[in-house]
Amino acid sequence: QVQLVESGGGLVQPGGSLRLSCLASINMFSKYTMAWYRQAPGKQREMVAVMISGGSTIYADFVNSRFTVSRDNTKNTVYLQMNSLKPEDTAVYYCNAAYPPYDADFWGQGTQVTVSS
Repeated sequence: QVQLVESGGGLVQPGGSLRLSCLASINMFSKYTMAWYRQAPGKQREMVAVMISGGSTIYADFVNSRFTVSRDNTKNTVYLQMNSLKPEDTAVYYCNAAYPPYDADFWGQGTQVTVSS
C-alpha cells in the first residue's frame, strides 16, 4: 500500500526557515514526479514546487527563490527547504507523487506550517 508521510511542519516566525520531508513507500520512487502543494484556510490547493524524475524543477511564482525542492532517491524522500517564510505561507503542505504511465497519483496527509510572530 502506497503511503506518503510528510514531516517537518510547525510554527516559525516570519523570516524563518523550515524543511519539510516526505517519505514515500513507493516502488520505483525514482520514476515518480514529486510535488509539494499547499492549502490555506478558505483557499484552493495550489502547487508550490515540482521535481520530475530527471531532476528538473518547477516553482510557483510566489516562491520567488525562497524555497528549494530536492529528492533523495536512495531514501525515497522528497524535501522542501523553505526560507524567508512569510505569514502568507501559512497553510497545510501536502506531498504528491505521480507517475502517469501507471495512472498513479498519491497524496500525503499534510503537515501544518504556521508563520506567525
